[in-house]
Amino acid sequence: MDKEKEESSAIHPAVAPLSYLLGKWKGEGEGGYPTINSFRYGEELHFSHPASGKPVIAYSHKTWKLDSGMPMHSESGYWRPKPDASIEVVIAQSTGLAEVLKGTYSAEDKVIKLQSEVVANASKISVKALCAQEAAIELKSRLEAACFGYKNIALWWQPCQNPYSET
Repeated sequence: MDKEKEESSAIHPAVAPLSYLLGKWKGEGEGGYPTINSFRYGEELHFSHPASGKPVIAYSHKTWKLDSGMPMHSESGYWRPKPDASIEVVIAQSTGLAEVLKGTYSAEDKVIKLQSEVVANASKISVKALCAQEAAIELKSRLEAACFGYKNIALWWQPCQNPYSET
């Protein structure tokens, strides 16, 4: 029975190249849009590998205003890495938007490149595109996003209960 439990909690081989993502990433950044003043915000991303042993990484993301702590944006979804170094990402946002992104990853360089493929909206408002999203994510010590008016994002990894870490 212990062996069954151990095998069910093992990291899936498709997820292994991106296991460096697993855990919580926290940071602060600055955002702005043409119609509003710039703002500072806090951000947290959480990547986990479900105990089901399936080839996915569960993802959640939230932001808040630094000055008041008021919640801003949140989203969650799944990252699905493939053995050929391609990746599919499915995200649902609290605003009613859902997005499918596709791209590639380099486990060696710890770089993930994503491009928005499909954006759907739960309301009747038409969404043409969130932006021309080609975000390169480098998670050695920071994560940068090229969309939604956010800039100067500095994130750091926080250790969490990660049964897959080597330490």
